Amino acid sequence: MRFDVVTLFPELFAPHLAVGITRRAFTSGLVDVRLWQLRDFADDTYRRIDDRPYGGGPGMVMLVEPLLRALDAVRAERGDVPVVHFTPTGRRLDQAVVQEFAAGPGAVLLCGRYEGIDQRFIDRRVTHEISLGDFVLSGGELPALALLDAVARLQYGVIPAPSHEQDSFGDGLLEGPSYSRPERLSLDGEELAVPAVLLSGHHGEISRWRRERSLERTARRRPDLIAAARAAGRLSRADERYLSALEL
Repeated sequence: MRFDVVTLFPELFAPHLAVGITRRAFTSGLVDVRLWQLRDFADDTYRRIDDRPYGGGPGMVMLVEPLLRALDAVRAERGDVPVVHFTPTGRRLDQAVVQEFAAGPGAVLLCGRYEGIDQRFIDRRVTHEISLGDFVLSGGELPALALLDAVARLQYGVIPAPSHEQDSFGDGLLEGPSYSRPERLSLDGEELAVPAVLLSGHHGEISRWRRERSLERTARRRPDLIAAARAAGRLSRADERYLSALEL
């Protein structure tokens, strides 16, 4: 799997690729990340990659020609692959999107800046438009890093399968609460204890407790995910009984 990142700031990626548990994916080559400096594909001495927008308005627009040359250089090495443009107008990045990319060959990740990319390039070369949410960032580098991290942790051997299977959205629901030592904690004048079931050693009861906490958290915070899980047939009869007894 290979991701080619076209960016004005390749230096933003190096620290992330070298730290944390997902570095296993990057240093081992499970997820091969190549960084392409867009200015290297400018055709003037000023290495210009942007210009004023037609029709007026603030800011600058990224030019088509440098992007075309960058994409041609990538394709010369690896052929035709998905081209991702990060934009607030795109499809929301969720676990389903991550799993699609995690099972694929990789992609070209375009990190836009300024007021965006000339629409003609988007219309003719971009295959996927992806958004982190309903807010605006200074560029596409942070969304690209988010996608790379999420894809890397799903690769075989990077983290144990149970870890990402229990993550939020691993089964379409939010993850429940987690606890560690000490068993009892005095905080703000209260004695806070780890739930007794987690100390019981009864794996069946622990599993069910975790499932119920996941269902409860999802029902309270993201009822849309409960509806989606129900429609997909991912809720058992026991799940439905528990949900029907919840006081929301």
